[in-house]
Amino acid sequence: MSSPADSMSSRPAATPRRRLRVALARRFDAWAAARHPAGSSTRLTHRNVYILPTRAGWMFAALVLVLLVLSINYQLNLGYLLTFLLAGSALMAMHVTHHNLRGLTLSARAGDGLMHQGQTAALSLLLQAGTRDRWGLGLRPDAARPAAPGRPHPVGDWVWTDCPRGGDTQVTLHWTPPQRGLLPWPRLTVESQYPLGVWTAWSRWQPHGELLVLPAAEHPAPPLPPARPTPGKGPALARGGGEADGVRPYRSGDPPRQVLWKKLAHSDELASRDSAQPLAQAELWLDFAALPARLDTEARLSRLCAWVLAADRAGVPYGLQLGAQRVTVATGAAHRQRCLRLLALYPGPLLATGAQARSKGAA
Repeated sequence: MSSPADSMSSRPAATPRRRLRVALARRFDAWAAARHPAGSSTRLTHRNVYILPTRAGWMFAALVLVLLVLSINYQLNLGYLLTFLLAGSALMAMHVTHHNLRGLTLSARAGDGLMHQGQTAALSLLLQAGTRDRWGLGLRPDAARPAAPGRPHPVGDWVWTDCPRGGDTQVTLHWTPPQRGLLPWPRLTVESQYPLGVWTAWSRWQPHGELLVLPAAEHPAPPLPPARPTPGKGPALARGGGEADGVRPYRSGDPPRQVLWKKLAHSDELASRDSAQPLAQAELWLDFAALPARLDTEARLSRLCAWVLAADRAGVPYGLQLGAQRVTVATGAAHRQRCLRLLALYPGPLLATGAQARSKGAA
């Protein structure tokens, strides 16, 4: 039976080569982001389309080199013909692959920008081909941050499509946010290996927009907490069972200033004013500090999120207390949105705008 030490040693460690690749990728992303600013739409040009040989392309180059050496050694005229024919085809493929992306226009159309943690967000893209047909276009969203130190970024699935000249193509990309908070949309990668697959041309672009990721609502959630009595609010009730208008029969010991002397002159009945006291009104408060201590921060936020949604569906007035942050008791869609936004951004450092995320990537 293997020991814990053996299992730890069997885990893949971050090799120097992997660390070098990650460092080079981050430096390239920072350099490419400066040449390709974020926005709601972009047009791919020679400044932001890059091309390199694929793995198959390197094998193809090695094959052409071997054919060239054999043709030189054995003075094969047909070998020269085949070698230069293959090399010329590869060079022409490089031109076609690069132009398959150059001139393409991408426009991002984000959704409502509101979702729960663990759900998948959808980003709609509109591709405009322009004056040329575009074949074999691949698009993929990259994560905003690495899943763990020393590991590559989690990425979405590739979506492949063609775009005919003069037409528009709608593409939907799916992405799962790594955490709750106000997150920028992930950077997108668009690439093509058309026509031979020996070259890959790609571009990286950051769509403009933010996504508010709410805590995952606890399911099943416990019932709503009992309402708290709040004195000083609510209708008035006459002390001692008096009438609703604040007048009661005179009782021995009432001060003279409370006696209704005018009423005594008209009806010969002695009456006194009633010192009304407000009833205590019960209010529903969803308090972060009142939850069980065994629950961690995310579990508490998950329960509060479920309670906010349950109270809103039931139409019950409720308030939210998150430490020093407080939302007064109310109802309605605007009140629900305010409470959910407060839960998503708690305790504040999770608020990351697109500019902050890009500056972190550049660092």
